[in-house]
Amino acid sequence: MIIPFLNALGKGTLIFCDRIGSFILFFFKIVATLFTTKLKVRQVIAQMYMIGVGSSTIVFLTGSFTGLAFALQSYIGFSRVGTEELIGLVVTLGMTRELGPVLTGLMVTGRCGSAIAAEIGSMRTTEQIDALKTLCIDPFQYLIVPRVLASTIIMPFLTVFSMICGIIGGYLLCTYSIGLNPETYINVIRERVELSDVTGGLIKAAFFGLFFSWVGTYQGYYTSGGAQGIGLATTRSVVYGSIIILIANYFLSSLLFQTGIA
Repeated sequence: MIIPFLNALGKGTLIFCDRIGSFILFFFKIVATLFTTKLKVRQVIAQMYMIGVGSSTIVFLTGSFTGLAFALQSYIGFSRVGTEELIGLVVTLGMTRELGPVLTGLMVTGRCGSAIAAEIGSMRTTEQIDALKTLCIDPFQYLIVPRVLASTIIMPFLTVFSMICGIIGGYLLCTYSIGLNPETYINVIRERVELSDVTGGLIKAAFFGLFFSWVGTYQGYYTSGGAQGIGLATTRSVVYGSIIILIANYFLSSLLFQTGIA
């Protein structure tokens, strides 16, 4: 009874460690390829366009309605203690420090992380990656590095867009729906919000872009099993990428706070 359990536990542990090691070595190979080979600038720009411009609509909707809902809930709470003038501050801090980067990261992971895994996975199952190798083209240089680098660069810009949409959404709700003084909303932001509140969110956004593209390219590169394998890799890229973002958000927030950056 005990021996089969220990065998199963040991086998599961070995498989887990093997996958974690493979995942980490994959990242090291990305970094090594980035610094030892010529960067495919056109590929990076194309991926930035695909991720950035392609995700602008969903980021706009996410940021705007998050700001609207957050402002409404803040008003409900603050109106009970007579501090409605702080709504602008709370909405801005919430969007810049947490909601902007996290929700943008999750939404872009769902849209682009899955697309990256599916695209590279289909190239793996149809042996297009093997064809690149026969043509002496490094798949990491041509496929992996441009997607990871583009995601890391473009995510802070998408996050800024989300932050602005959320703050404007809160402003519109407070001004035209609740009837608060718009000057109060703006002045409290000018007086209380610091640059570090924004930079901290942008730093986290860059890491989130790195994480979801790292997961997506890894899942796609090691896809096997045809169409079913592509579907599994796509699902894993979204689930694992979202979980890593949520876990990393806490540790990054704690690290930025302790170092005084945010």
